[in-house]
Amino acid sequence: MKTSSIIILIAIAAAIGGLLMYSVDFSTYDTIQSAKEKQGEYVHLIAKLDKTKPIEYDALKDPNYLTFFAVDSLGSSAKVVYFNPKPADLEKSERVVLKGRMEGDVFQCDNILLKCPSKYKDEKSVLESNIGQY
Repeated sequence: MKTSSIIILIAIAAAIGGLLMYSVDFSTYDTIQSAKEKQGEYVHLIAKLDKTKPIEYDALKDPNYLTFFAVDSLGSSAKVVYFNPKPADLEKSERVVLKGRMEGDVFQCDNILLKCPSKYKDEKSVLESNIGQY
C-alpha cells in the first residue's frame, strides 16, 4: 500500500473519531445550588415539579411563556422560566431534566425532558401474579 493511501486512511479515521467525540454529550447533572454557583453557564438539572406552587401558563395570552418552580433531590428550589409551549403532561411527570442557565435566582430553561412514570407498573404486578400460576 502506498504511503499516501495510509495517510489518507489515518486522516479519515481521525476525522471520524473527532466527529464522534463532539456528537456525544459528556455533561453531568447539577443541583440547583451548584447551578447558582455557575451563573450563566449551560447546565443540566434533574428535579421535580413543585406542585405546591402554581404553574403560570396562558396559551391565549402568550403561548411561549411558562413558569413553574422545581425542587431538586437536595430540597433546593428555583423558579424556572421556559420560553416555549408547555410540554404535554408536565404535571404528570415524576422528574424533569432542565437544560439552560441560571440567571440570578431564576433558571432560564432552553429544553425540558419529561421523565414520566412507567406505564407498565400496573402490568408488572399482573405479570408477576400470572407467573405463579404456571
